[in-house]
Parts: sequence; C-alpha cells; structure tokens
Amino acid sequence: MPRKNAKSAAASVSKGRAWRDPDDAPEITNAMLDRATIVKGGKVIQRGRPPLGDNAKQPVTVRLDADVVASYRSLGRGWQTQMNSDLRRARKLKKGAG
Repeated sequence: MPRKNAKSAAASVSKGRAWRDPDDAPEITNAMLDRATIVKGGKVIQRGRPPLGDNAKQPVTVRLDADVVASYRSLGRGWQTQMNSDLRRARKLKKGAG
C-alpha cells in the first residue's frame, strides 16, 4: 500500500484536512455491514429490507384483458397491491392467510 509522503501529507493539512493513516481505521464489523447501504454506479443495490419468510409474495405470470391492466395501471403507484387486495376480497380471503 503506498504511503503518503511528507509533501502530500502537508498538502492535506494545508487544505484543512488532517491526514490519517488508513492503517489506523477501525476494523469493519458485521454490525457496520448490516447498517450499510450498498451503492453501485450511483444506484442503491441493497436497501436492507428484512427477510420476508413464509409470507413473501410470489411472482406469477397471468394474462389479463388490456382494459383491466390499463384500469389498474391508471391508479398509479401501488396498482399491483390494489389488484392483490381486490383478488383477496373477490375470493373472500383473510389478510395474511396462506
């Protein structure tokens, strides 16, 4: 690992930043990693959502009439959640029942 020489260290201090030796950094712990937000290419790739377990929603492929899909999409954000609610009501399913 390259070390900062005295000249570059002095330049850092002159810019108002005290130079710190990277070897003096604290060890990265699992707790630190659990709280971290992972960013790649300017996009968050891990948001830290907790595991969903047995109640996770399942992706499906279903063919619906174009006007039905258009109607739900016109609701804006959350249209798939609304469709799920409507299907639960139509089938008389209780929330969270598997």
